[in-house]
Amino acid sequence: QVARRVPRQAKFLQRLETRPRMSEFHVRSTIISRYAFTTVSCTMVNSGSEAREAVFEMQIPAAAFISNFTMSIGNKTYYGEVTGKEKKNSTEDKERHKKPPNRTEARENGYETFKASVFIPRKMQARFMLHYEELLQRRLGKYEYTVSIRPQQLVGRLRVEVNILENSGIVSLEVPPLRNSKQKGNGKAEGDVSPPPSTVIGHTKTLAKVTFNPSVVEQTKIARNGILGDFIIRYDVNRELSVGDVQILNGYFVHYFAPTDLPPLPKNVVFVLDSSASMVGTKLKQTKEALFTILQDLRPEDHFNIIGFSNRIKVWQQDRLVPVTPNNIRDAKKYIHNMSPTGGTNINGALQTGAKLLNDYIAQNDIDARSVSLIIFLTDGRPTVGETQSSKILSNTKDAIRDKFCLFTIGIGNDVDHKLLERMALENCGMTRLFQEDEDAASHLKGFYDEIGTPLLSDIRVDYPEDDVEQVTQNFFPNYFNGSEIIIAGKLINRTSDKLHVEVTASNSKKYILLKTDVAIDLLSRNDIRGVPGLEDGKGDNNYIERAWSYLTIKELHNSRLKSDDSQEKDSLMEKAKSMALAYNFVTPFTVLKMKEAGLPSERPQEEFISPSTDGIGEKVQSLQGHKAPPGIRRGQDKQRIKISKTSADGDPHFVIDFPSSKFSVCFNIDGEPGDILRLVSDHKESGVTVNGQLIGAPAPPNGHKKQRTYFSTITILSNKPERSYLEITPRRVILDDGERLVLSCGRSAVVRSRSLEVSISAYSNITVTIRDSISFVILIHHYKKPAPYQRNHLGFYISNSKGLSSDSHGLLGQFLNHEVKLLQESLNTSRQEVGQNQTEALKANPTNTLKVKGRLVPVVWKQRRIYNGQQEVNCWFAKNNADKLIDGSYQDYLASHPFDTGTSFGTINS
Repeated sequence: QVARRVPRQAKFLQRLETRPRMSEFHVRSTIISRYAFTTVSCTMVNSGSEAREAVFEMQIPAAAFISNFTMSIGNKTYYGEVTGKEKKNSTEDKERHKKPPNRTEARENGYETFKASVFIPRKMQARFMLHYEELLQRRLGKYEYTVSIRPQQLVGRLRVEVNILENSGIVSLEVPPLRNSKQKGNGKAEGDVSPPPSTVIGHTKTLAKVTFNPSVVEQTKIARNGILGDFIIRYDVNRELSVGDVQILNGYFVHYFAPTDLPPLPKNVVFVLDSSASMVGTKLKQTKEALFTILQDLRPEDHFNIIGFSNRIKVWQQDRLVPVTPNNIRDAKKYIHNMSPTGGTNINGALQTGAKLLNDYIAQNDIDARSVSLIIFLTDGRPTVGETQSSKILSNTKDAIRDKFCLFTIGIGNDVDHKLLERMALENCGMTRLFQEDEDAASHLKGFYDEIGTPLLSDIRVDYPEDDVEQVTQNFFPNYFNGSEIIIAGKLINRTSDKLHVEVTASNSKKYILLKTDVAIDLLSRNDIRGVPGLEDGKGDNNYIERAWSYLTIKELHNSRLKSDDSQEKDSLMEKAKSMALAYNFVTPFTVLKMKEAGLPSERPQEEFISPSTDGIGEKVQSLQGHKAPPGIRRGQDKQRIKISKTSADGDPHFVIDFPSSKFSVCFNIDGEPGDILRLVSDHKESGVTVNGQLIGAPAPPNGHKKQRTYFSTITILSNKPERSYLEITPRRVILDDGERLVLSCGRSAVVRSRSLEVSISAYSNITVTIRDSISFVILIHHYKKPAPYQRNHLGFYISNSKGLSSDSHGLLGQFLNHEVKLLQESLNTSRQEVGQNQTEALKANPTNTLKVKGRLVPVVWKQRRIYNGQQEVNCWFAKNNADKLIDGSYQDYLASHPFDTGTSFGTINS
């Protein structure tokens, strides 16, 4: 009996080993002005005794473009290369790129499935990295960013991190419970609106960070099979009735227009509803429930009618649209309630009837010239009665509507001809939505109506001077619905211009509207975000606005191709879209992703995703520096030696002043106490600049002559002109406060610009502060991985450019910037002579010499000093005793009362 059990156990263990274990699933995203960059990384481990197949599967939004995919199996790395799609694809190509899945997968909640499978050798792991981009669409007053979390097994390290940067200001940020339409009983209580467990939300005016990091236990409570659902973030931005938000960067612009607080336009709407036999059961029941609610939401100034169709076409009110009155709404509900499913599906006949009804009503009635007319068409199947050829139905519908109103289409279930519905809406200025037959269908239908149920403007046209812009995306829109957003993007022709003129014309219920303004082009402090994630191939200039423009342009070329019936025009549009997709590394309907092995040996793909700090999230957009090197090529170290002036205060702290015209340097020490704040540069009255450094203590090294060591733990910089800015720098973070507080990590490369100040961080290396392009300071970061007892993480301060500081600047370093020091030779009869530049070398043998500083004589000795400005050491004349007689006054005169003390009182001592 025992002998029989062993094979069973072995067989059971073998069955457990058939699927590699997912050890890590990370999603990291940055949303910059509605444009989202998403990176999904997944690690799978094969702990079995033989090679096993690993399947990486990710649902991504159907509107998104994949920008790269990388796989690492063992010591081999494979990267995706975007190539043009040929008219005839091989089977291999189809497997390699993001292919449209079956209709059920592709159209559920607007997703497509990306799938990759590899065999992992025994006892090894595979790592997958997928990058995709999308421009978020505003619906019902919110942008919705969704991440599918369906690893299909419990994951030891599962994390989602989303960073949002919106200059206009973030409002109404919310994270609802996980959404999973297929999975019922997924751990959330009925009516629960709280975020998923382990979600952390932090945001201020313009920055937000949301993380979701469930433990295995928390994952089990949601779904034991690892299909957790959709993680959703919704938010909106501040806006007003103006030309909107125009953002410009490096020769490209994007224009967001979404006015609020306008009265709704009256609408003339015809509902065309499928009542064929296939609608029996849930679908027709859900449709009726949704229509009852929609009818209740019609406004008194609206007019409407209802058409039901199967084999036969039944019009509720013949040859007219009726006003919204309590009696008409009641009768309409009765008519809908009595609809019964029977017969086939005459799509062409129903649309012809609806279009004629609406056209006749517009022609024969004195309707409000600014009212909006539309057809809402709903079906669950394909045409089976009357005209069944899609191309004929499309042309007939277009001829019947004649651009006089818009057609909005809704498909329910798996059997619907989604391509027909999509193109019908596209050709007739409408939109389409596809829903599954599930318990949420009624709310989906009502939600779609809510998107189009409140038109605020009609005939919107956005114009820019022809001589200033080119390659502008669609700039005329028949309607603007409440809660949506109009987006236009383009290229600037004249990059030297300092402004862009914008005009928006539209109609609303009261009057014709013309909005115009001049937008300043010099907006680098708002829009310059370098190193946007997703640009792995090094192409382009890391311009997120340019990528938004390319995204919109490719979408419009694709839509134009769908609408075109001319084969030559279709080919031309496809080539344009293909060329742009290749230039920006997008996987589109015209391009494919082919996998290639990296040419050089490589470690597994390193994810170098930089995200905004949430430690007191600031109010400015900061840059996100660097994402990935090309596959197989290791990135150079960020930390590098920089060539700057010798004039500095670094180490314990050791001060060095360089006198280039005299061709020598002077150095001295300051033996301060921990907690002392030293004035380094004081020029508050003239240039408005003050630099102070605060000391931290540490024990002295053994066998040394010092009792303790001190280092700079904090450097504070105050710039008072033209506006006041405070900067506090420590080895770990930088705090910038110019009326809006921004916290930056020293471990993340970043650039922040305002009108007069630029702060550039090189991760773990240095911070460069430039004031009005005429003053530059470099702060070196000294960070010890394993510090000795006498070592502390500290800073070094170097003056790189002092042209903007006045001749009256002071401080331990500042007082020497515009003054010369003379070196005197001491002869045998004690008379002193000035030393020429060519005699300095001869004096080095003399251990003691004298400096003449502002009439004071200072004994100095020759010394070598280590500094960190790119040279290992510097030769200098050293002044002893805390720089006695070298500096004005004494050491105590340079003690500040607080980090941002401007030191104006020292002027009395100095004078």
